[in-house]
Amino acid sequence: MRKIFLMLLLCISFAQAQETISGKVLDEQNLPLPGAGINWLNTTISASTLGDGTFTIPYSSENKKLVISYLGYVSDTLDISSPKYVTHKMKPAKGSELKEVVLDKTRKSLERSQVKAANVSNMGSKELLKAACCNIAESFETNPSIDVNFSDALTGSRQIKMLGLTSPYLMITEENIPAVRGASQAYGLSFIPGTWVESIQITKGAGPVVNGYESVTGQINYELLKPINDIPFFLNAYGSTGSRFELNTHFNKKLSDKWSSSLFLHGNTTVNKNDMNNDGFLDNPLAKQINVMNRWQYTDAEKGWVSFINFRYMHDEKQTGELDFDPDTDKFTTNHWGSEINTDKLDVSTKLGYVFPDMPYQSIGLQTAFNWHKQESYFGFKTYDINQKSFYSNLIFNSIINNTLNKFAAGLNVTYDNYGEYVNTVDYSRTDNSVGAFLEYTYDNANDFSIVLGGRFDVHNRLGAFVTPRMHLRYNPWEKGTFRLSAGRGKRAANIFAENQSLFGSSRALNVINGGGKIYGLDPEIAWNYGISFIQGFPLFNKNAEFVVDFYRTDFQNQAVVDLYASPQQALFYNLDGKSYANSLQVELNYEITMHFNIRTAYKYYDIKTQYTTGMEERPLQAKHRFFTNLAYETHIVEGGKQWKFDFTYNWMGRQKLPYTGSNPEEYQMRDYSPSFSLMNAQITRTFSSVFEAYVGGENIGNYQQKKAILGNDDPFGPYFDSSIIYAPVFGQMYYAGIRFKIK
Repeated sequence: MRKIFLMLLLCISFAQAQETISGKVLDEQNLPLPGAGINWLNTTISASTLGDGTFTIPYSSENKKLVISYLGYVSDTLDISSPKYVTHKMKPAKGSELKEVVLDKTRKSLERSQVKAANVSNMGSKELLKAACCNIAESFETNPSIDVNFSDALTGSRQIKMLGLTSPYLMITEENIPAVRGASQAYGLSFIPGTWVESIQITKGAGPVVNGYESVTGQINYELLKPINDIPFFLNAYGSTGSRFELNTHFNKKLSDKWSSSLFLHGNTTVNKNDMNNDGFLDNPLAKQINVMNRWQYTDAEKGWVSFINFRYMHDEKQTGELDFDPDTDKFTTNHWGSEINTDKLDVSTKLGYVFPDMPYQSIGLQTAFNWHKQESYFGFKTYDINQKSFYSNLIFNSIINNTLNKFAAGLNVTYDNYGEYVNTVDYSRTDNSVGAFLEYTYDNANDFSIVLGGRFDVHNRLGAFVTPRMHLRYNPWEKGTFRLSAGRGKRAANIFAENQSLFGSSRALNVINGGGKIYGLDPEIAWNYGISFIQGFPLFNKNAEFVVDFYRTDFQNQAVVDLYASPQQALFYNLDGKSYANSLQVELNYEITMHFNIRTAYKYYDIKTQYTTGMEERPLQAKHRFFTNLAYETHIVEGGKQWKFDFTYNWMGRQKLPYTGSNPEEYQMRDYSPSFSLMNAQITRTFSSVFEAYVGGENIGNYQQKKAILGNDDPFGPYFDSSIIYAPVFGQMYYAGIRFKIK
């Protein structure tokens, strides 16, 4: 028990309360058991486990016997002599046939924490399987907090937004190490296969200072499958009517009591040319990707050590443009317009943690990562090449002040980024480096109140010396009611070309108005984010319901403005001169209609404006009103693990302000606003046993397609060509099927 306790403590958290007993209840497959009963023997003091299997119960030296019970499992009584963290596996009761049914009913695939100070929701593996989930960029279709849009009419890449702002203002981390940034902003999420991911944590508002200073609107952290818990073999095969085929396979081996290793293999290809809107251009690129990762985990819980080592290589190729484009004969000619985007990535990362065996609330950890990202690409006659080499290191010390109601994390952080960047023949290469120190204090009474106060001081060769404050507060005034407040400052260097690669697929001239700054002649972006959130759970017709409302505002002190209003023949980049803000309101209602039948609904309102050269304007390609509904139904699990799962998602997008095209000839103009439209996705999964299942699904079932997706498609080398004004799908209906097979 001591070994398991220390291992999980290293991987997940480092602080427990002396006045409480905290822990986690798992089944034999290391899956959490939500709703398990926890009580002190012969007392009325009790608690129950949350969705992730964790619990907290008051401790007193008078209580020595802790009883853990769960329907369909053997109840256990643990001897407790001191406050500590408890991890307990339960065994199924003999003859019990209700075990799996009860477990599936209570475990939610998307959960909001009621105990964390930050506004965090967790997407578990069940949520990731609700869609084809070929990569991370495609895994948010069923999550109302994330908006998913197509970035252009050529590459098929998806752009995610939170609080109305695009992903560069989000910090995207892999196990809390910055992952998608710099050169990888445009396509990085498509380089992470969904089957490699164990869970995703989404934080609204400025993220913790421990992970850096760049977060403005929030953080998305994805956790990879852990070798010590993974199954020996997994296979996922996928194919779609869009001629996209994928194969994912995982091999896992426990080499000794301390070492475990996993090998992840992913390959995808799109082989046929599709032009469903008959504009003469490919709706999706011809593509190939090979992605390999070897992951090692070392655990010596008896001595308090745990470490992870990852090695990864990826090669990705995309070809897009006109149907008749042949790169061997047409590249850099006016025969046919075409584009190729070839990317190689190499990543090596390590995590080393130590928990002091005699002080389980105290730990030290070191994170390091080396990344190499090389992209060579051209778009018609435009070329864009970027080669980024990055190093990241973060040393974190966790401990307490007097007692574990008061915790702190402190540490040092070093980053290094070398960019070799060329736009046509212009060299924009540069080197960025920074050194920072941070301190984060947490008060948590393990009941109704917690607050996290953080600050960091960084010295950056281009951003200068600056301070980053952050705050998150939680208060539970009554049962199942949670208020949260947050505020924080973010600062970042905008990589204007890497983050706006969709503009290369147009005839626009890319003009930077030099403001005397150190990043492309621009100043760093600085923004404050403030938020308030309220969650209330309540019974409705004897079923569980949850009401959520949150409001966030982002105010920019400075911004690298991307101006598409000045002229349809150019895109301007310049420092903000005036106001720029983003207001986001989300109202959500989730309800358990009946056993295994749940509905998730949300309405979102955005008010986002920026001062451009033409005046205060709405941010282009952003719907002011959005509505979301997800229906999920599962049948009971019967003998042998057989089950049906049904999932349906509906999205309605209001009209969107479009970039200015009014000075073009009439045939090359678009409206000021797009029409509103709806999208529908659905999936059916049949589980034949605990090791095999098949799924079929459809995206854009209503077959909605944007009219005039590419301006000037009849003259792609002319002055009015533009493939970047995309507000809706270009590809019509798409259906897919796949299988999943496991060896446990």
